[in-house]
Amino acid sequence: MTVKTEHAVAGNRRPASVQMKSVVWHACMLAVLAVVLYPLLWVVTASLKDNVDIITDTALWPDQVTWEHFGNAFDGLAGIPLWRFFWNSFLISALSVVGTVASSAITAYALARLQFPGRGLMLGIVIATLLLPGQVMLIPQYLIFSELELTDSYIPLVIGKFLALDAFFVFLFMQFLRGIPRELDQAAKIDGAGHFRIFFSILLPLMRPAVVTTSIFTFIWSWNDFMGPLIYLYDMEKFPLPRLLQAYSNSEGVTNWGGMMAMTLLSLVPVVLFFLVFQRFLIQGIATSGVKG
Repeated sequence: MTVKTEHAVAGNRRPASVQMKSVVWHACMLAVLAVVLYPLLWVVTASLKDNVDIITDTALWPDQVTWEHFGNAFDGLAGIPLWRFFWNSFLISALSVVGTVASSAITAYALARLQFPGRGLMLGIVIATLLLPGQVMLIPQYLIFSELELTDSYIPLVIGKFLALDAFFVFLFMQFLRGIPRELDQAAKIDGAGHFRIFFSILLPLMRPAVVTTSIFTFIWSWNDFMGPLIYLYDMEKFPLPRLLQAYSNSEGVTNWGGMMAMTLLSLVPVVLFFLVFQRFLIQGIATSGVKG
């Protein structure tokens, strides 16, 4: 071995203290990962046990694996096929995504780009709604929709999305718009473009990372929403998947735990696939929105 090679090997060799810190760091991260993934692993193993073993058997892995719960889940519930519940969840989530992206982007454009009386007050009200817990509005909203005879429909679940009630996403779009030079708006105005043309033809294509980020978060939150469907939906044929899970517990307090665990895993599949497909855009959108402004 030459002297040059010996120096190169010595330069690449890290001190023992640095190697020990690296080992400890990775060991801690693996321990945290195990704690985070344990509930998911428990759900997987519970879906493969009998209902009695789920309660009485403390072992993580079942002695006898059964696929009965998944078979029953694919058959649906109360004569309603499984695909119907998936379609209900997809319909609510898709409408929520369209409404949230459209209303939040337009509202953010008005608050970030236009000058009109009361703009500061309106912006303050929008930001102040972030401090208002959603539980405070449950009873007033239910009374309003009940008086309008809109309960047992999807309207109470999605109408707020089209009215820019998600202040977080309005603020997200505003932060992104603040990073786009106003000279683009001025140049478009000189060419005779109005606000409609400026927003849809110039600014909206530039806001794609914010649009993707908003779409992913809205889709996941709407897909996993349980409280809204629990309050407003009564007909089982209209149930989304989270609301369907509650139906596995009957009025006598008997719960089909295995079926509930199997349906939980099936309901997670679209969310995981959606996240994996758009993960790159999600990270890009969060990073870009965070540095602009």
